[in-house]
Amino acid sequence: MLWSGRALSARLRKAQSPAVTPDIVARQLKGTGMTSPARPAVPAPPARQHRATGRRTTSPTTLAVDLGSCTIGVWAARRGTVSGPCGDTSASVGSLVRRGRVVDIDGCITLLSQLARQYPEPVPPGGVVVACRPVLATDADQDGTRRVLDAVFAPTRLLFIDTVRAAAIGSGAHAGTLLVVDVGAELTEVALLQDGRVIAARRTEIGTRDVKRGATVDLISDNVLRHVDDLRAGSDALDLRAAGARGVLLVGDGALYPGLAPAISGMLRVRVHRAAAPRTAALNGAGLAAMSLLRHPAVA
Repeated sequence: MLWSGRALSARLRKAQSPAVTPDIVARQLKGTGMTSPARPAVPAPPARQHRATGRRTTSPTTLAVDLGSCTIGVWAARRGTVSGPCGDTSASVGSLVRRGRVVDIDGCITLLSQLARQYPEPVPPGGVVVACRPVLATDADQDGTRRVLDAVFAPTRLLFIDTVRAAAIGSGAHAGTLLVVDVGAELTEVALLQDGRVIAARRTEIGTRDVKRGATVDLISDNVLRHVDDLRAGSDALDLRAAGARGVLLVGDGALYPGLAPAISGMLRVRVHRAAAPRTAALNGAGLAAMSLLRHPAVA
């Protein structure tokens, strides 16, 4: 059974959780999942004062960034969202990010700088940045992302959040036990969450872009089934059963790909709920997490 985005949001809010607010997100982020690099914080440059001329004071802002294999997106507090393609959608050659890993640091810096310049007001350095990362990302993967964000935004705080977790927050499905399937352009991630915390996860380097290169929708759904079977065989079987009764939250580009949601539903024999905004759910959730850090700096 497939639910529309509006029906899903209403049902989950009524059955599982109150409205998503930065305060609620802060309580869930405390002590779980989000990590900050072990490096000294760089003091933010002092804001310029222009009282004599009446010009506006510029202060650091709060940002969320998602460096995807197909699209790079930036969310900024009081500025909104900007995004752009990060490479050739028909081939891996020329892509800035491949299989969730930054492979062209200079190219990512250039594109991200161009996106930031689309805001009417400049984004000052010294803010807080929350960056999405695929589940099971390595330290080397995070280091590439960190180098890009340091060069473009020079944040005083840079924290990482698992994409599946951010997507759950951005979809309003942050409470309770939840099974999230994120099918992106080049990655498929399956994660079991408990109150917004990832307790088990799997991933495969296949996505919707591979369908254009000869892979099939059934191949992607087979991988999802294999990952769920792996989780079912582990120590989280009871939590997985509870999540299955609730249904699967499908996010990413695959949520809008023809035939994929019914295929996953048939394979798993559960309902599949498509997020209202599946392509931007993770970025929106990372933005909420960033706002919670602004209000509760001791969270991470």
